[in-house]
Amino acid sequence: MPPTRRILATSGGFLGTGLWGVVRPGRIILEALRLSGADRPRVCLVMTASGDDPAYLASTYSALGSLGCDVDHLALFPQPNRRPADVIGAADVVWVGGGSVANLLALWRLHGVDEAMSDAWERGAVLGGVSAGSICWHVGGPTDSFGSELQNVANGLAFLPFGNGVHYDSEEQRRPLLHRLVAEGSLPTSYATDDSVGILYEGLEPVEVIVDEVPATPQGPAAYRVDVTGGEARETRLAGGRISA
Repeated sequence: MPPTRRILATSGGFLGTGLWGVVRPGRIILEALRLSGADRPRVCLVMTASGDDPAYLASTYSALGSLGCDVDHLALFPQPNRRPADVIGAADVVWVGGGSVANLLALWRLHGVDEAMSDAWERGAVLGGVSAGSICWHVGGPTDSFGSELQNVANGLAFLPFGNGVHYDSEEQRRPLLHRLVAEGSLPTSYATDDSVGILYEGLEPVEVIVDEVPATPQGPAAYRVDVTGGEARETRLAGGRISA
């Protein structure tokens, strides 16, 4: 049988600790490691969207340090630290950080990272990420890459045939813009995540909503499907757990 292609598209993955610059892994990251099927997963961090910010990279390395995995990274600034195909090709899990998805997509295509990601997905590596690292796998979605007024980025890698909304509950422009883009046909049916929530896709289908910490109430953070009915956007809430067919 061919390997299962998996993507974890999230607005989470790591949680704050109350200490400056220190984060800890949430359930999303733990699930990515489990899904890899490796006894000691090889994790590749890709922080292109933040300009390979050293502090962001260091905090993520530190958070993964006690999880029984081997951590490496691909940097593109000021030049690639290695051939993208080599470092991504060796990974069981690829985690893409947040920042500018527009810049990420341009640089990935310039350096062949898009092709390396496609190859990794096809061979069964778990691809995941937060914010820009979520939108990138989709057709596109609302982004602040161009300034404080959110705009649509519509040149995503489109491994997944959907639009994507991130930070759905914490940034007020996100929900109405996604609704408008879907309603007018600028984006196809889309999936969105509140902060600390991820959607697991197997193949091209969303199969599970994963929350970094179990919410205190049933109305805690969730994911959402946004499609069109009668020319208007319709939103369906998807609570944590398996997604019904």
